[in-house]
Amino acid sequence: MSAAVRCTPDPSFMSRRFDFNEALTKESLIRCYRASPELFARKGNDESFGLKTPKKEKFVKRDSKAQPPVEAPYVPPKSQRTTKPISDKTIEIFEGMTVVELAKRTGKSISTLQGILTNVGEKVGTEFDPLSMEVVELIAMEVGINIKRLHSNEGSEILPRPPVVTVMGHVDHGKTSLLDALRQTSVAAKEAGGITQHLGAFVVGMTSGASITFLDTPGHAAFSAMRARGAAVTDIVVLVVAADDGVMPQTLEAMAHAKAANVPIVVAINKCDKPAANPERIRIQLASEGLMLEDMGGDVQVVEVSAMKKTGLDNLEEALLLQAEIMDLKARIDGPAHAYVVEARLDKGKGPLVTAIVKGGTLLCGQYVVVGSEWGRIRAIRDMAEKLVEKARPAMPIEIEGLKGLPRAGDDIIVVESEERARMLSAGRKKKFEKDRLIKIVEERASEEQDKKLSVGSKNKFEKDRHMKIIDERAEAQQPETSEEEPKRVEVPIIVKADVQGTVQAVTDALLNLNSPQVFVNVVHVGVGPISQSDLDMAEACGACIIGFNIKTPPSSVSLAAARASVKIMLHRVIYHLLEDIGNFIVDKAPGTPETKVAGEAEVLSIFELKGRSKSKGPDVKIAGCRVIDGFVTKSGILRLLRSGEVVFEGSCESLKREKQDVDTVKKGNECGLVIHNYDDFRVGDMVQCLEQVIRKPKFVSSESGAARIEC
Repeated sequence: MSAAVRCTPDPSFMSRRFDFNEALTKESLIRCYRASPELFARKGNDESFGLKTPKKEKFVKRDSKAQPPVEAPYVPPKSQRTTKPISDKTIEIFEGMTVVELAKRTGKSISTLQGILTNVGEKVGTEFDPLSMEVVELIAMEVGINIKRLHSNEGSEILPRPPVVTVMGHVDHGKTSLLDALRQTSVAAKEAGGITQHLGAFVVGMTSGASITFLDTPGHAAFSAMRARGAAVTDIVVLVVAADDGVMPQTLEAMAHAKAANVPIVVAINKCDKPAANPERIRIQLASEGLMLEDMGGDVQVVEVSAMKKTGLDNLEEALLLQAEIMDLKARIDGPAHAYVVEARLDKGKGPLVTAIVKGGTLLCGQYVVVGSEWGRIRAIRDMAEKLVEKARPAMPIEIEGLKGLPRAGDDIIVVESEERARMLSAGRKKKFEKDRLIKIVEERASEEQDKKLSVGSKNKFEKDRHMKIIDERAEAQQPETSEEEPKRVEVPIIVKADVQGTVQAVTDALLNLNSPQVFVNVVHVGVGPISQSDLDMAEACGACIIGFNIKTPPSSVSLAAARASVKIMLHRVIYHLLEDIGNFIVDKAPGTPETKVAGEAEVLSIFELKGRSKSKGPDVKIAGCRVIDGFVTKSGILRLLRSGEVVFEGSCESLKREKQDVDTVKKGNECGLVIHNYDDFRVGDMVQCLEQVIRKPKFVSSESGAARIEC
């Protein structure tokens, strides 16, 4: 056998016992592999070993002519986010957290976190050294992760605390009157318009000797955010329902806020002294809305009261104290305090003032605090009776003085150890807030542009053909264009100034709800306090109007400057009047929608033919002698001729005369003669309609609950 060919036996036959030499002689059991170039010299060498070479195919040049596209339904591309999304990851932090624990929760390396510690001026020890919550928050902000603070009660003194009760319900159901009956005051009479427009906190001493902290919330639809803040800080919600009115929209909203905050509810059916009162109907309505009342086998207590007659108040007090005893309310007394901002306002002499409720710990005068993105050193602490106190304990409503800026309602108050740490934490929060705000604006603009591109791209070949067909049909009919173009959307810039921060947010949200397809309400600036010259300069620069809610009348110099600059200033003390005034202002600014309507109708009584006497006088003319039976007929309008209820012709008015005199308008009951351009086939009994173009303005609509909107 040739040395150039290596032969091996088939492995499938190795298991049988046979003579190896005999097996090599059998050609069927031989596998041969090419190993020498000489074997390729013979023709058909590959075929002899069972190998076949592929045949060469003739090269065919591909046709480069453009092929018609295959018609397929248009599939819009998927929207792609062009900006980096805001991080939604939130981690829980606590006092004494180590770098190792923080690295596990953030997903960052220990060396990265230690580098951030060096940048914020903290000494870098081992990765097991405890860190304060302020330092942990600074690190979390640097890596772009949201945090939630956990306050531990280990090693602290835990004592019972008074319950925080929020009074909620529909507008004008007697919430503030009920509180006035409990604390024997008359706050409701001092409110503008007789309705509560602020979120107030009070401590009421009950006849039993116990004290309860009450939060009074507005019932108007515009103050939804205030009610949500009240439910977030409260222990018990008192749902006030008028016995003569029933369950209303804000009643259902208050129930939703309480359920979202997982807060127990005590129902107070008010105005039971009225003749139209029907408490049983209120119970049935509440049960149908999913509220499990005690009378029907549930756990929600129901008390019938009357704020005017001061009846049932003892039963309400007993129900609240029983609910608080079941909940076993306790709080940490010692250690740094953390509190919740109920309201914030700007005082001319004292500066920013914050109304807050302490959640845990003891807040002392002179401590450095960070409130939202603002910081300061507490100069004074006052209770709700405006008396100075040195410290505030849990469930105690207080007013804090000494912040550098005005925080937002709903922010948390945390105590820090030094001014440097307070400045650093405040600066970091401001930077993060501004960054998130800008990213949100960019994302909204990108999504709007993407939606516009998709709406333009969705007009595929079939839709374009359909539009062309409609245009051709209109051209053939020789009728005026009846399609109405979509009106342009105008922008109404507005500057909002109010007395407290919570009211600023409520008014701003209510104004943004007035956006419509024709008007875009752009709140360019908000602030707390009276209207100043800087507000006027900003309004003049951007063409905005200024809305002042529950603030003092601006100085005469500012009013005169506003009149010279044609800047509109609206001052109101009642939210109803404010929304109505700004709604009418927006309606006036709206461009409106062009519409065609019938201005009048005339009946053809006789037909006159005027013969042309020469070429200069023109051809023969047919004149329709008519009587106007409804509205009026104008020469500038479009005339539509109807015969037996069907439209025969539409055209412009060539001539309109009354008693041989050319006139522009003929009113109802008068006779006239008219000529329609390019038409003379009149018949007695025909009806002539006069069409005119009008601009239909949107409407301002306000419901009983106070919710306002613009209907186009």
